[in-house]
Amino acid sequence: MLSLWIVLFVVWMVANATLAPEVAVLGAAITLALAYVFSKSSDAWRQIRWTPAGLYHFAAYTGTFLVELVKANIAMMRVVYAPRIDIKPGIVKIRTRLKSPIGRLALANTIALTPGSLVIDIQDETLYIHWLDVQTTDPDKATEALAGPFETHLEKVFG
Repeated sequence: MLSLWIVLFVVWMVANATLAPEVAVLGAAITLALAYVFSKSSDAWRQIRWTPAGLYHFAAYTGTFLVELVKANIAMMRVVYAPRIDIKPGIVKIRTRLKSPIGRLALANTIALTPGSLVIDIQDETLYIHWLDVQTTDPDKATEALAGPFETHLEKVFG
């Protein structure tokens, strides 16, 4: 529960973009309540590996996500500002190596937060993704393009 509370509290503080004491106290109370409810209702949160290697990979995942987010936003700007829209939208199937439900959820949310892609469905190790500009329909190549940058780090943190 402590690790979940810390993650939620950090997200709260970043989202509020202030170090004001009243915001921090309110955030601590709300995120503590959420962490308690989440940790008691599901044991999926107990699978997170908060080892030094796990923390390193979580930081590396965060950096990778930020880089991929900027790249995807630039690609979307090219589509929006192009005189002629030349895209091939479609749904692709990818397979993940992640075994834990929380790891798969983190991957799905990461892909969905990246402009140009949206996770439609998750069935075991298979994710169905709407891709704004389909570059390949081969599941292995699509997996590398959409999940590849994130999967290695998420696997080390969530399993």
